[in-house]
Amino acid sequence: MIISQTPYRVSFAGGGTDLPAFYKQEYGAVLSVALNRHMYVTVHRRFEPTYRIAYSKAETAASIAEVQHELVREALRLTENHEPLEITTIGDVPAGTGLGSSSTLTVGLLNAFYAYKGRLATPARLGEEASRIEIEILGKPIGKQDQYAAAFGGFNYIRFNPDETVDVSPVPVARGFIERLERGALLFYTNQKRDANVILGKQSQGTADRMGVLKAMRDLAGAMREAVAGEGDLERFAALLHEGWELKRSLGFGISDGWIDGWYESARKAGALGGKLLGAGGGGFMLFVAPESRHEAIREALGRPQELPFQVDRLGSRIIFINE
Repeated sequence: MIISQTPYRVSFAGGGTDLPAFYKQEYGAVLSVALNRHMYVTVHRRFEPTYRIAYSKAETAASIAEVQHELVREALRLTENHEPLEITTIGDVPAGTGLGSSSTLTVGLLNAFYAYKGRLATPARLGEEASRIEIEILGKPIGKQDQYAAAFGGFNYIRFNPDETVDVSPVPVARGFIERLERGALLFYTNQKRDANVILGKQSQGTADRMGVLKAMRDLAGAMREAVAGEGDLERFAALLHEGWELKRSLGFGISDGWIDGWYESARKAGALGGKLLGAGGGGFMLFVAPESRHEAIREALGRPQELPFQVDRLGSRIIFINE
């Protein structure tokens, strides 16, 4: 049996510039961090001559071609796992909530399948092949940031080049800043799920008309990297987070709505220095950064929504169990 553990991610700035519609013309860049919440994939040889996959439902298939779960199917094909397997996926958070769940799963599947075959896969390979599965093979209108964030883990500045190469640069952040960020961050569930593919599809089609805003969002990722490097300036980071959210919501595409805008403003009035809706937009989790003394007031102002503790995962996708 093999078990892989792969982190979800929180993207701070630059989201949308990892779409081909943008980085084919201008390099894209994001600043993101791996979250200490994970997707687990287990792989075990099956006695019966079939594949059994358990996720939100269970399915049994006689061949790879018959597997309905498209990410499992394509990861099996790419890693050439042709023997009968029992595969389960378990996530700490639900899909469609802005934490990069589908890409986290794809990376975790690849890592587990390679390990099952006794092969090592580098983070760069996992990020590249997960992107290929989702974007090229399955035709999803998404970018590349989630795959690389899940594969590498840690606090990274990720650059997307017009020639399709991706550069992952760890940000030299002091432990003290990470601890201040973890204490100051609030991660709330809006209780709204959304289909990121719909929003990102619209954004890809409308990129040419919004290049100026997207360039500013990309450049903001670089400014935020400067703010957090070394000992880090949390207040400056929070102010840039707010600036980035204002840019992102100005894109339109259903990223925000009146309810989300009202929620955000309520948090700001209660003491949040900055924040943003995570992922493509339209729902999911919203991140705020605020002095700890204002946390209770913010929770109260938002009606005490479901909260996910914010902790950084310094590791990327890894194999946590092997039993031959």
